[in-house]
Amino acid sequence: MNFDGVLFFPVTPFAEDGSVDVALLKEHITSRLPFGPGGVFPACGTGEFHALSIDEIRTVVTAAVEAVAGAVPVVSGAGGPLGHAIAAAKVAEEAGADALLVLPPYLVTGPTDGVVAYVEAIAAASSLPVIVYHRGTAKFTAEAITRLTANPKVVGFKDGIGDVGLAQEIVSAINASGRKDFALFNGLLTAELTQGAYRGLGIPLYSSAAFAMAPEIAKAYYDAYISGDEERRHALLEGFYAPLVRLRDQTPGFGVSLIKAGLRLAGLPVGPVRPPLVDPSEEQLLELKAILAKGHELAGS
Repeated sequence: MNFDGVLFFPVTPFAEDGSVDVALLKEHITSRLPFGPGGVFPACGTGEFHALSIDEIRTVVTAAVEAVAGAVPVVSGAGGPLGHAIAAAKVAEEAGADALLVLPPYLVTGPTDGVVAYVEAIAAASSLPVIVYHRGTAKFTAEAITRLTANPKVVGFKDGIGDVGLAQEIVSAINASGRKDFALFNGLLTAELTQGAYRGLGIPLYSSAAFAMAPEIAKAYYDAYISGDEERRHALLEGFYAPLVRLRDQTPGFGVSLIKAGLRLAGLPVGPVRPPLVDPSEEQLLELKAILAKGHELAGS
C-alpha cells in the first residue's frame, strides 16, 4: 500500500441534532484532496473514534470512501473494546475501506503477548490489512513487531509514544524481517514538530491533524520537508507549529478540539467535539486565530 504525501486525518462533523453531517464530511474531505494527501484516515483519533458508535463508523467510512473515489487509500480506525474493534473492522470493510489502523485496547493494559493477540484478532475479523498504532495501552517491543511482520496482513507501524531508542529498535526489526511493503509512520501529536528526527530513524511518513484544519500550511511544511528546504521548514515550525503545540498543551484533548475550532474559524461548521473533549474558550480561539494567520503568512496562502 503506497502512501505518498501527508496523511490526512479528517474530523467528524456533527450536525445540530448531534448526528454525523455526511454532506459536510464529504465537503471537508474533497476540499483537501487537491493538496495531495497520501491517504485519508476517517474515524480515527482526529475523527473522534472514541465517541462514535458502530453505525456512525459505518456512516463516516462510507462517506469518506465515496468522497475519495479511489484517489488515495482510505484507512479506518478499529480499536477500543475487542468486540467493538472487531465490529468496526467489519463495517469498515463493508464500507469499502482499504485498510485499518488498529487503535489501542480500552482501559486495560495487557502484556505484550496480549497486545499482539489483540492485533491478530482484529486482523482476522476482515480481509483488510492493518497498521498497528504504538500508543497508550498498545505498547510493542521490537520482538513483538518481528512476530507481527510474519503476518502478511500487518502492513504498517505508527509510533505515538516517542521513545526514540525503542522506535529505532523497531525500525531495525522491520528491516531485518525482509518486509519491503511495511509503512512506517510518526503518529505523535502535531507530528511535524518531531518529523525531522523521525526521518533520521527511518520513519519517513507522518500523520497531520493540521492538514485537516489548514492544508495550505501543512502542504507548505511537507513540500519543504521533502525538498530539503530546512530554512522554510524551520520557519514554519517556529512560527506556526510550536505556538500551536503550546496552545494544544493548555488543555487535554486539544489535539482534536483545536482542529475542529480552526475549521469553524475558516467557515466550515463542523460542530463541537463530543465529551469528554471540550471546545476552546473565546480567549483560546483568539490565540488560535492569530496562530493560523501567521501560518498562512509563512505558507504564502
